Amino acid sequence: MVYFYIMGLRCILEGGFIARESEKFEQFSEWFDRVLFTARIADNRYPVKGFIVYLENGWFVIERVRRRLEELLEEDGHFPMYFPIVATVENFSREAEHIKGFMGEVFAVGKLRLEGEEAPQEAPLILRPTSETIMYPMFALWISNHSDLPLKTHQSCAVYRYETKATRALYRVREIPWNEAHTAHASMEEAEEQVRKAVEIYSKVLDELGIAYLILRRPDFDKFAGADYSIAFDAWNPDGKVNQVATVHNLGTNFSRVFGIEFERREGGKAYVWQLCYGFGYSRVLAAVIAQHGDDLGPIFPPWVAPIQVVIVPIPYKGREVEVHRYAGEVYSLLKGRYRARLDDRPDATPGEKYYFWERRGVPLRVEVGPREVEKRTVVLARRDTGEKFTVPLEGLEGEVNRVFGEITRTLAERSKNRLSEQLVDVGSLEEGARSVELGKICRVSWCGSDECALSLKGSMGAEVRGYRYGVEERGERPCIVCGRPGKTYLYVSRAY
Repeated sequence: MVYFYIMGLRCILEGGFIARESEKFEQFSEWFDRVLFTARIADNRYPVKGFIVYLENGWFVIERVRRRLEELLEEDGHFPMYFPIVATVENFSREAEHIKGFMGEVFAVGKLRLEGEEAPQEAPLILRPTSETIMYPMFALWISNHSDLPLKTHQSCAVYRYETKATRALYRVREIPWNEAHTAHASMEEAEEQVRKAVEIYSKVLDELGIAYLILRRPDFDKFAGADYSIAFDAWNPDGKVNQVATVHNLGTNFSRVFGIEFERREGGKAYVWQLCYGFGYSRVLAAVIAQHGDDLGPIFPPWVAPIQVVIVPIPYKGREVEVHRYAGEVYSLLKGRYRARLDDRPDATPGEKYYFWERRGVPLRVEVGPREVEKRTVVLARRDTGEKFTVPLEGLEGEVNRVFGEITRTLAERSKNRLSEQLVDVGSLEEGARSVELGKICRVSWCGSDECALSLKGSMGAEVRGYRYGVEERGERPCIVCGRPGKTYLYVSRAY
């Protein structure tokens, strides 16, 4: 794969195909908004700030991801449940650090007061910004003995946060579709093992989507409110900001002590359970798929989540229209039982117009059929990711489609990892870091381990401290970028949504 520029436009040369992807790097907001609408992913014109309509293609991708994530969670022993959307102010307020972290973001709801009615007497309810204070009173009822543990639950739902910053479709919204899992364990060791499993599950889904990301342990001043520590998955974004797509939080016994979630130990005596919560943001993952894999034409969907995986386009010549359309129908009949296939036999659009139409919707594979293919019982396959075209026999077409889908999936993932590597830079001074942030880089800086030095980076570099690597030991080999003392590890600093 070769990158080069034509009239200032960043392009990819691969397999003889030139795919421009300059616009998403240089004018990301405009590019992203256009792609959302033209590819039928989402419409952000809903007349309430921070709420969007997920269109058919966007919601299809979310549903495919949801089913895969839930499958993996349930293989690990998580029970699917669905909890109410509201909590009382009293329950929400019981964990002091938690409420301090979320109180400025909550929606409060109550009965609509009609004209002439007295004001409702009951306290308003909190619309869930996350579900700890909704679930854990029930955990206290369900858990009493060591035989009740571990308890693992999950739900796919929406949470609501009164976002006060500028909103952006998929990235920063007030209604957030996600999956949240909550677990309870008999010991710290079992809870730590579940952290590892949760990270593995999330990594598997993101890897299957070809998304490139960093797994970072947040500094203590930026952990989830009420957690012992937090781990986050930060995906790269074309505008230089990182996109937090998932998080895993070890809650220790902080919530179980507040909500009285105790159990009788096997060896006798009572103890508080150890808890985790972790969340996977469907809208942000969808944004990462579009932003990392798309080009100036539009999105490029990994085959397993693509709303339409294969489109068949007949190329009729004058006098041979009937046989071409008949053969295209035969190809469609062969593929439609196994793949999400579409036959585009619109009489009022040229083959070129059809190519462009489906490229803008991210269909990973196009099948072209003309008179030559009819005669030789072949088809032409065109890959959306590289534009490469090649002829294959109709016999064995399903196996060839599977092979190409595998190649597309690998190519998208490799491109994305390469881009993340390009975006990561080591910086040795605050001035160099500030310049790199302006250029849209994710900076790796040597750090002594003190919160004071980490906190100072935001102001001096104009970016967020994202944390240090989880599961990868990086020993600092240089002095701390802030104080000059010996470095213990490396922090990652960048702008973020």
